[in-house]
Amino acid sequence: MTFDFVYVTAASPEQAHEIGRKLVEERLAACVNIFEAMRSYYWWQGRIEQANEAVLIAKTRSNLVPAVIKRVKALHSYSCPCVVALRVGKGNPDFLEWIAAETKRVAGVRKSVPQRKRAGRSGSRRSGRK
Repeated sequence: MTFDFVYVTAASPEQAHEIGRKLVEERLAACVNIFEAMRSYYWWQGRIEQANEAVLIAKTRSNLVPAVIKRVKALHSYSCPCVVALRVGKGNPDFLEWIAAETKRVAGVRKSVPQRKRAGRSGSRRSGRK
């Protein structure tokens, strides 16, 4: 099984949170990280533009990337949103197993990760899976 991190820019932190939450709720991503403040410079319609944006990174199975792209485009305010997938070459096998367990399978069946695998990390109030 292969995994991707999907990098998305959003018009605002609010939009990033809305998109990120939907991706997780719909099991298209196991986790979404949001960076609320970013300054972008880019070419658009023949001019250099600048904007304050937010970034989200969705952690998912590679076979779900087309569905993630479709969903982001449906939720996004931009006519041409940045949505690109970066293949995960290697990683903590437990973490990758967690991504697999928390995202939907192509057939829609989901397997839960045993609680002991989710046990917290010292000094963290969350499971440490992000």
